[in-house]
Amino acid sequence: MVRRLRLDGADVIGVDVSDSPTTTRQGSVADAELMADVMRGVDVVWHTATLHKPHVATHSKQAFIETNVSGTLVLLEAAVAEGVRAFVFTSTTSVYGDAMKPAAGAPAVWVTESLAPRPKNIYGVTKLAAEDLCRLFHRNHGLDCLVLRTSRFFPEEDDSETQRAGFSDENLKVNEFLYRRVDVGDVVDAHLCAAGRAPAIGHGLYIVSATTPFAEADVADLVTDPASVVERYVPHRELYAERSWSLPESFDRVYVNARARRELGWSPEWDFAAILGKVRKGQGWRSETALSVGSKGYHPRTFDEVDGPYPVG
Repeated sequence: MVRRLRLDGADVIGVDVSDSPTTTRQGSVADAELMADVMRGVDVVWHTATLHKPHVATHSKQAFIETNVSGTLVLLEAAVAEGVRAFVFTSTTSVYGDAMKPAAGAPAVWVTESLAPRPKNIYGVTKLAAEDLCRLFHRNHGLDCLVLRTSRFFPEEDDSETQRAGFSDENLKVNEFLYRRVDVGDVVDAHLCAAGRAPAIGHGLYIVSATTPFAEADVADLVTDPASVVERYVPHRELYAERSWSLPESFDRVYVNARARRELGWSPEWDFAAILGKVRKGQGWRSETALSVGSKGYHPRTFDEVDGPYPVG
């Protein structure tokens, strides 16, 4: 966000607990005095700060509450006090949790904003609570506040040993653009669109994920024969054979971004068909934004004793 805003010529303040080229002020979002100071004269807040899934095994539940809930409350109060025009909160599709696990023999879950969340860890619980705070501040204070539930966009290897063993990293990530991944460049675009639309919408909740080629009528076949479903929409078998790639044997969910495209005027560029087109031409399948940001890491240290990018609790 900071990189894009600077390129656009915006006067942007980047707040982070860690120092970096995009950090203007260093500190926690739970620091009310600091947040009141940085909020002076601010027009738009993009609240992306969080502890998230990679921190579940390394941070206490109280730390999640302090950052994700108390920090959000501090920012909302400061935004209201300063008369901020728009507040955009970065949430996560992880709030759906166990709601995205179909029962044996059931079709894949068609995940829209109307699906009732069932968080399965402290990350999902605290992000959902923060969403409720955003809704409350719109209701009680008139703060124009949009919530974006983003799917995965990180470049690190998957935390699942089973997934790492079954697919190359590139194959796995390209597959995920069919149902559960988004390019970070498109995520940034969604946040910019949300800030522009917030005053007209007031409050809204949106899934931000790559546009799936599937229709809701496909959910049963996506469990039993996903390769045939994919081939109907995006011919892939020849390219996949050339690269020794494969699709998963079954899809459990599909994230649907239709509301975000319709109401925010968001036009994500990076979907499965576009990516395969670039791969066929020998081009990269990540946006310039994704390449420039690269891997930011989740922790200040590495974990040589774990098999994967971070400890899994």
